[in-house]
Amino acid sequence: MKPARLARRNVLDRPLETGLSVLLLAFGVGIISLMLLMQRSLTEDMDRNIKDIDLVLGAKGSPLQLILANVYHVDVPTGNIPLAEAKKVMRHPYISEAIPLAYGDNYELYRIVGTEPSYAEHYGATPSNGRMFEAPFEVVVGAEVAAKTGLDIGDTFYSAHGLTDGTDVHRDKAYTVVGIFGATGSVIDQLLLTPIASVWGVHEEVDGADQEITAVLLKKKNPLAILTLPNLLRDTPMQVALPAIEMNRLTQQFGIGIRTLRAVALLIMGLSFVSVFIALFASLRDRRYELALMRTMGATPRKLFVLVLFEGLWMTVAGIAIGLVLSRLGVVVLANALADQFHYDLAQLAPVAGEYLLVAAALFVGGLAAALPARSALSIDISNTLGQGR
Repeated sequence: MKPARLARRNVLDRPLETGLSVLLLAFGVGIISLMLLMQRSLTEDMDRNIKDIDLVLGAKGSPLQLILANVYHVDVPTGNIPLAEAKKVMRHPYISEAIPLAYGDNYELYRIVGTEPSYAEHYGATPSNGRMFEAPFEVVVGAEVAAKTGLDIGDTFYSAHGLTDGTDVHRDKAYTVVGIFGATGSVIDQLLLTPIASVWGVHEEVDGADQEITAVLLKKKNPLAILTLPNLLRDTPMQVALPAIEMNRLTQQFGIGIRTLRAVALLIMGLSFVSVFIALFASLRDRRYELALMRTMGATPRKLFVLVLFEGLWMTVAGIAIGLVLSRLGVVVLANALADQFHYDLAQLAPVAGEYLLVAAALFVGGLAAALPARSALSIDISNTLGQGR
């Protein structure tokens, strides 16, 4: 019988010892793989939605909240700002592009955002069905919103006040769907876009100086904008936040927890390799008579070494495989939870580069843990072992 097949049978004959070693390794590999997959999804999502947005203008408050609310649409706004005051910043010579946003209502918990066509153009979103909005109360629906709500061209609906509740419905103003965006993988997929005048009309906002918007996404023309605009807004109810800086700060805040979780996973993996070593060493001790018989039947010391090594590798491969499957299941569960709360799809299951390194490292250390007890198979005293009868 080939060593690989015999090794597999030997491993399956010890379900308790094997199961413990495999489960420990599976949990360690699974946790690290899950972190790598979620980190990839979150990083790609953040980078995609922050694309070419240098500054965000909004009401004073938490800069991070300003970014999360107006770039990623996963938080409530810090408030509204006067349109007249915002226009002064939008027309500043250091600003090359300005995209106004106004919102405060939702449809089935998906945000209705008043804006200009340049917002969709910024993310490369174009209607795959229908056309872009042209008049108040015309709406173009994001791909994910259309899929989840069933909205189609020509449908009408009413908005609900607020971003997290669907009970206070504005039944005096109906929106009409005139277009559906193709999927972009960006925040546009989760939104319903309409002219700003629609938002003002629903809330009966008057014309002129009292008009308000929620925020403005800014692209700088001159790097001095980062230094100049905060000073310009010091005595106003507005502020500018830098998405790149705020998201780096958020990543650093989560960094301690991520490093701690990674350390725990590495500890579990270390224990699993010790478990593999102990299981093989104990198995070798219990099977010394069997191995001695194999030697008398013509098995070479090298064949016994390979046999024990394969047993360790079988356990290591099984642990890695189960761990990778567990990490994918974890991604699906977490992605569904985040999708329900934030409408983001993070279920990317394709392997990431770090996983290849993880698998290679686990195989190497698992092989090393198996090689140490396998060496003792080279020095079995055949006559003494057979003489003892065990």
